[in-house]
Amino acid sequence: MVRARLIAVVLLTLLPSSNLAQEHLHGNGEKLGAVRFTTSCSEPAQKDFNHAVALLHSFQFSRAIDGFHATLTDDPTCAIAYWGIALSNWSNPFASGAKDETQLQVGRANADHGQTLGAKTEREQAFLTAVSALYANFETTPQRTRLLAYRDAMAGLAANYPADHEAQIFYALSISASEDPADKTYIGRLKAGAILEQLFEEEPSHPGLAHYIIHTYDVPALASRALIAARRYSEIAPDAPHALHMPSHTFTRTGNWQESIDSNIAAAAAARREGQTAEELHASDYEIYAYLQTGQDEAAKRIVDSLSEIASRFDPKVVISGAGGPAVGYFALAAIPARYALERGDWKQASQLPVRETPFPHTDAITWFARGLGAARLGQTAAAKESATVLLRIQARLSQAGEDYWAQQVEIQELAVEAWTRLGEGKKEEALQQMKSAAELEDGTEKSAVTPGPLVPARELLGEMFLKLNDPAEALQQFQATLKKEPRRLRSLHDAAEAAQLITRPGTNPK
Repeated sequence: MVRARLIAVVLLTLLPSSNLAQEHLHGNGEKLGAVRFTTSCSEPAQKDFNHAVALLHSFQFSRAIDGFHATLTDDPTCAIAYWGIALSNWSNPFASGAKDETQLQVGRANADHGQTLGAKTEREQAFLTAVSALYANFETTPQRTRLLAYRDAMAGLAANYPADHEAQIFYALSISASEDPADKTYIGRLKAGAILEQLFEEEPSHPGLAHYIIHTYDVPALASRALIAARRYSEIAPDAPHALHMPSHTFTRTGNWQESIDSNIAAAAAARREGQTAEELHASDYEIYAYLQTGQDEAAKRIVDSLSEIASRFDPKVVISGAGGPAVGYFALAAIPARYALERGDWKQASQLPVRETPFPHTDAITWFARGLGAARLGQTAAAKESATVLLRIQARLSQAGEDYWAQQVEIQELAVEAWTRLGEGKKEEALQQMKSAAELEDGTEKSAVTPGPLVPARELLGEMFLKLNDPAEALQQFQATLKKEPRRLRSLHDAAEAAQLITRPGTNPK
């Protein structure tokens, strides 16, 4: 497999990076981009407010909250500052999963405080009313219902103030953040993207515009639309760790691996300096994924070896900090060693990964999936079945908790483990049927922003199964389908080449 990986690397074409620079110095010398959010607050408060909004646009939530409190120190009547605090309390709008209850309580209290204080203008009051929708009756109202209510409130605000760029930007963000991952028409993403791209032409130094374009187009079919924003964002706001990382979302979707590596080396270092350990772990997960796609296994191993030191600094009690919360940190801690084993086909290592129990079942499922797939590929049926059973239990827990997205992701993992277990038992038709079901489920959804991609794409696993069953023509179709969604993915490139070669050999199934 090592030699094959090296051969496949030469098929990867790396694109050069851009040197378009956009800078804006804030009062303390930070480069966070140019933000002008006009308010009725005092002049000193306005300066702090713009700085806080710039931090918010780059998902520096804890520091943004500090900035909005500084605004209130300058002008205690500046009620819209509580809008900024409450929106920062919500934290990353693209994070899959339910928000922490304490986080919701604090956010609602701040939104209520702003409402009680009362905004000085109807426009500012509209911002406060909109953010309150995120927290209204959260004990009994589903999170998605509240997200859609917030989106609709922002739609009204944007319609009433069409010349207000910040209103349009936050409205577009609300559309992207509430997008249904099963909607393959991408109507919402395209609508949000059109708003953001038009404004980006007018405000090329705005951090939120570059940031949200990347997030909005963070799906395979649209990712190339974000390349200009991706190559600008880190230069617009180089002092925000998340701004250094976010371009790698686009570079991952387009297979520009070296640009992804460069982005995440810088992002991990900046997050470490800022004490944002979850963000450092997140960047490291994207970085190792890119290393593995370019056959740089030694560089990937260095990241695996660094995990214990990073984990020693990870404090899961810190809910609000940078873009990544506790679930993001736990996800990376599980995903990094799993990727290292699975991408290299080290089934023994995968089957022996230690399980780390966390408050987030979907992160625990990562390890059980890797263990189960590794055991199944080794023919260790009992161990593979144990992993599948645990995955079923995790799926049930997630479903009962209303975590439908992650429940489906775990279902895909469980089906894949079951499929390869069946294959090991000689039940070929059952194995194929289950693996096809996993692939179809995965086709109907999108990856979460927390991950550069599936640990192993389901269609890639289906292709490998067809190779095992001496059907290279069917296998090739699956690898080609994978590469449309995950361009320049090393294992699929290698396996596609192998399948194509086998088709021309005698003794193989000519399907």
